[in-house]
Amino acid sequence: MKPRLSQNFLFDPSILRRIADASGISGQDTVVEIGPGLGTLTKELLQRAARVVAIELDEKLYQNLKEKMPPERFQVFHADALEFPYDELGRFKVVSNIPYHITTPVIFRLLEEKGLESMTLTIQKEVARRIAAGPGGKDYGVLSLAVQYRGNPRIAFTIPKGAFRPVPKVDSACIRIDIYERPPVEVPDAGLLFSLIRGAFAQRRKTMENGIKKLCPRPAEALEKAGIDPKRRPETLSLEEFARLTREVFVLD
Repeated sequence: MKPRLSQNFLFDPSILRRIADASGISGQDTVVEIGPGLGTLTKELLQRAARVVAIELDEKLYQNLKEKMPPERFQVFHADALEFPYDELGRFKVVSNIPYHITTPVIFRLLEEKGLESMTLTIQKEVARRIAAGPGGKDYGVLSLAVQYRGNPRIAFTIPKGAFRPVPKVDSACIRIDIYERPPVEVPDAGLLFSLIRGAFAQRRKTMENGIKKLCPRPAEALEKAGIDPKRRPETLSLEEFARLTREVFVLD
């Protein structure tokens, strides 16, 4: 076990079953597991999926999995999940207890993949709350909007920190994100949408007018045309409102 890789292993069979149940995987699915560790969740996934592809960065754990797991429907790669060629897998679902230190980067990396159908992740409870948050609260921000642009998140259940070995400092949650076939809002440029979102939340205590002025020549005009009070703060805007703003800024530029 290497603390630098933030490996916290789950052994409780009932929790492992609940994670697999929450994922909704079936005998037709290719499932990707990131950071399988000792393979406790892997065994549960192999009972349900057509194929399990595991990505393990730790050399000893990789070798252990390679020797222990049946090769017929299982592949394990000694690789970095942030650099793995997911596009070679076709359609796939992710079910993983994500190493804490790469939680957000892995989520953003996976959201880029066209073959992704869903993610069922065991992650820090606070991160799960941020992903699922709606407008108006302190948990709502760039991560919420980035995920909700690509998929529909739902927290399935929480997991106490005592269920892991070694015991982490925080509780966790199992969250499922079903990926949309197409985003729920239409924008002329997704890059511009997220530039505006990041710009606004970089100064979340300021008004929207101040938050986007570096990205838009006439911020108050764009906001008013989008039906948004320029004095509102970014955490009060829905994804649809950010999309309307994007369309107006695109025309002004």
